[in-house]
Order: sequence, then structure tokens, then C-alpha cells
Amino acid sequence: MATTIVIIIAIVIILALGVYAGRLLFMLKQQKQRHTAARDKRTQSITESILVIAKAMEQQQCDLSEGTIRIVNLLNALPLESPPNFAKKFPHIHTLFAQVNGFAILEERNKLPKSEKRRQDQAREEIEAEHETKVIAELPEIKTYCHSIV
Repeated sequence: MATTIVIIIAIVIILALGVYAGRLLFMLKQQKQRHTAARDKRTQSITESILVIAKAMEQQQCDLSEGTIRIVNLLNALPLESPPNFAKKFPHIHTLFAQVNGFAILEERNKLPKSEKRRQDQAREEIEAEHETKVIAELPEIKTYCHSIV
């Protein structure tokens, strides 16, 4: 009799633990689905931004240096499991990015004297002119890449 009660209690405990484990697995599955959906939404949002910037650069509605800085930062922000080496994949954009990334922007730029602003603008324009053809030629590749990961 006592053995039967112990067996019944053990079975109840095992069933309860099984139900609890099942519930935890279900909750984990839901959490993974939410995480995947959020990552996919972020990827889509970032790629849409890259596409808009690339189009604006092609139509000369956006400075090459500004567009390049934005695109490189957005590419680096993509939540990919194993991102490619973007510097190798898009070398001209990364070269321009590396050369213009050190210029002052926003509040830092506003604090500069006018002569320094002009000097930086002139240097940036020269760098943009040097890389313009290659960067614009690379934009369709970026757009194709963005379409491929969404």
C-alpha cells in the first residue's frame, strides 16, 4: 500500500515536471519567434534605409560622403548571423568612408571657425570627386545585396 502511494506520488511529480518542462519549451519557442521577427523587422528597416540613401546618392540628392558614412554605419548595424566583410564586398564605399570619416559633423562642425569649415569642405569635395565614379558604380551592388538579405 505504501509502495503504491509512493509510486502514485512519483508519477504525479513526473507528470507535473513534464507539464512544466513542456510549458518552458513552448515559452522558449515563442521567445525565439519574437526575437526572429524583431531581427527580421530591423533588417528590413535597415535595408530600406540603405536603399533610399543609395537611390538619393545615384540621383545626386545626397552628398557622396554623407551617404557613404550612413550606408557603412547601417551595413555594420545589420543584425546578421554571419555578416560578410563589407570592406571587401564594397571596397570603394569603404575607402571613401575611411577618408571622410574624420571630418567634423553636427555640433563639432558648428564649433569650428569658418576658415576650418571651408578647408574641410574643400578637402571633402576633392575626396568625393576622386571616388565619385567608383562609388556610384558600386551602389547597384549594394542595392542588390540589400534585396538579397530581406
